[in-house]
Amino acid sequence: MTRALDAAIAKLAGLPPEEQDRIAHWLLDELEDEGLWARQFATSQAALSKLAAEARADRAAGRATEFDPDKL
Repeated sequence: MTRALDAAIAKLAGLPPEEQDRIAHWLLDELEDEGLWARQFATSQAALSKLAAEARADRAAGRATEFDPDKL
């Protein structure tokens, strides 16, 4: 375990049990969500590559314009 995580857990240990549980559930949900995103990206590489190729072709053919966030 890293020092930073060890320090965070030490601080959490001083909180009331209900607060510890709330934070633990939040952290576990975040970690599960991160795993879900990683799995989705890992299984979508072919589709993302196809979209990237289409975008490059559109740009090369002059069918794309630069994005200007100030014009939103």
